Amino acid sequence: MRIDYDISDIRPFINWIYFDYAWSMNDKDNEERDRLHADANAMLDRWQGSYHTHAVFRIVDANSDGDDIIADGVRLPMLRQQKPTEPGRPNLCLADFIRPASKGIKDRIGVFAATVDHDMTRGYDNDDYGKMLSQVLADRLAEGTAELTHLQVRRKYWGYAPNENLSIKELHSERYQGIRPAVGYPSMPDTSMNFLIDKLINMGSIGIRLTESGMMQPHASTSGLMFAHPQARYFELGKIGEDQLIDYARRRQLPVGTIRRFLQSSLLKQ
Repeated sequence: MRIDYDISDIRPFINWIYFDYAWSMNDKDNEERDRLHADANAMLDRWQGSYHTHAVFRIVDANSDGDDIIADGVRLPMLRQQKPTEPGRPNLCLADFIRPASKGIKDRIGVFAATVDHDMTRGYDNDDYGKMLSQVLADRLAEGTAELTHLQVRRKYWGYAPNENLSIKELHSERYQGIRPAVGYPSMPDTSMNFLIDKLINMGSIGIRLTESGMMQPHASTSGLMFAHPQARYFELGKIGEDQLIDYARRRQLPVGTIRRFLQSSLLKQ
C-alpha cells in the first residue's frame, strides 16, 4: 500500500533531537538553536503544498527458519549478535521475533520504505547553509514519515495495537509495542538487504532507486521491517566474526567477498 503525505502531516513527527545532533547543536545555548529551528520551520512553510513525502508498506505472512525470515516466499537472512547486550541474555537475531516454520502457525511481518520528493533538496547549489538545512530536514521528514506510517500500521492496517494513544515524546522514546528496525542500522547493517525488501514492496513505486550496493536514492529515504512481538526490542549486532560472515554469505547465496564489502564496517578486524 502506498501513502502520500503533506508536509503538515509529518511536521509533528519530526524528531528535533536528531536534527540538532546533525548540527552539533545539542549542547549549544537556546538562542542559537532557536534561530536554527526558526530557519528550519520557515523552510518547511515554503515546502508546504509544493512537496510531499511518501511511504509504501505491506503486511505479509512470515515464519522464521533458523536465522532467516521467510516473508511471502522471499527469504530474508538475518545476522545474530556476536555478544549479548547483558550477561546471561541470549545473542539476539531479528528472526527470533517471528514464529518458527516448524510450529506450523503463520506469523506476520511488516515491510516498509519511506522517502521524500526528489526535488525537495534542489536549488541550493550556491547556498551552503540552505543546502545543508534542506538535506537535514529532508532526512528528518523521511524518518517522520516512517514514524507516522508505523503508527497507522499498528493502529489500523495491521491493527495489533488499535487503542494505542502515545504522545509524540513517547513515540520518539519507542514506547509502542513492537519495533521498526531499518536497513543500515545496528541490527540490520547490510544495505544490500534493500534488494530483497524491494521484491516485496517495489520501492520504485514511491520514487526510490537502489545503487549497486543497495543504498537508496533520494538519500532522504529509509526502509526496513516491522515486528509486532511484545518482546521485540532494538539491539546492536556488534562486530561480526568470520564464521558468521561465511554463514551469512551462504544464506544470501552471494560470494563471501561481495558480502564482505557490504558488511565492511561491521566486521571484526582480521
